[in-house]
Amino acid sequence: MREVAILGVGLIGGSLALSLKKHRDIHITGFDVMEENLRMALSLGVIDQGTTQLAEAVASADYIFLCAPVGKLQELISFLRYTPLKKGTIISDTGSTKVSVMELSEGFSERGIHFIGGHPMAGSHKSGVEASNDRLLENAYFVLTPAPGIPAPVIEDMKQLLEPTHAKVIVLDAEEHDRIVGAISHFPHIIAAALVNQVAGYNDENGWCQRLAAGGFRDITRIASSNPRMWRDILLNNRSVMLQLAEDWKKELDRIMAFVETADPSGIENFFASARSFRDQLPEKQKGALPNYFDLYVDIPDHPGEIGKITTMLGQYEISITNIEILETREDILGVLRISFRSIDDMENAKKVLGQSQYQVYERE
Repeated sequence: MREVAILGVGLIGGSLALSLKKHRDIHITGFDVMEENLRMALSLGVIDQGTTQLAEAVASADYIFLCAPVGKLQELISFLRYTPLKKGTIISDTGSTKVSVMELSEGFSERGIHFIGGHPMAGSHKSGVEASNDRLLENAYFVLTPAPGIPAPVIEDMKQLLEPTHAKVIVLDAEEHDRIVGAISHFPHIIAAALVNQVAGYNDENGWCQRLAAGGFRDITRIASSNPRMWRDILLNNRSVMLQLAEDWKKELDRIMAFVETADPSGIENFFASARSFRDQLPEKQKGALPNYFDLYVDIPDHPGEIGKITTMLGQYEISITNIEILETREDILGVLRISFRSIDDMENAKKVLGQSQYQVYERE
């Protein structure tokens, strides 16, 4: 029986545990500082046993996954550095920054412990172990960043362990990972938050800014609603990359504004054309570093009970809805009702069901 310790039983840790339990020879011990989380995880069958004692959780572990927020990883790694572990144990994590983690991992190899950084590039709009899903990582990229000198068979062992997640496991250098994820995830969060803060400042002088900032504005700034403390830790742990990306962003902004200042129509058009060309080549429904939003927009007649009719219909087909919203302002969006789903399968099934009932249904491009 292979022993796995999950340190931090939340959405990611719980979803990883559920996937790994598809191996018939896996026993999972969960560690969490909150007993309530452990009780919930046990009742849901996410873990086989739980403890609030970290040393107890890792004492017999063959694999250890650090599934805590980035800001807590240093504390966990420092504890493991001075904790008795089985020789040959593989330690990994699920944080979205890798250089800082890999720097902390130095010294484990001298004890016969293998540290392989990890970043499952998937998430959910829900949190907590109760939102765990054994399909959360399916078709998502799972990046591994092995410490220098890790034997190839050890990396293959980790890949084999992760097979039940059905994730796309790839190996990258830690610095390469942080540059890429910084550009496609970390920095966009800065831009979204900065844009929202800018409009909020304008709103102090004119309240119409908030009332009219719907439709496309609300969609492109969704990620600004992310956990502030989490993003504090992520940006501080990827600080050098963020500073370089900011310089590059200023140059790009200066480029388009120079076209505007000189009234250069071809320059402006080419700027947007090149962006559209690259954006249209991006995988449409593949999981990536930013959270996926599976939304449908539905035109409904203004009749009493119409929304209840739709939700009841979807419920009868066992299609899960994560959110439903009536859009008062519909700038560049077709449909008056936005329905959000847990997965692309739920969204596609809902689109089919609603279409068969003669509802006009749209997806945002």
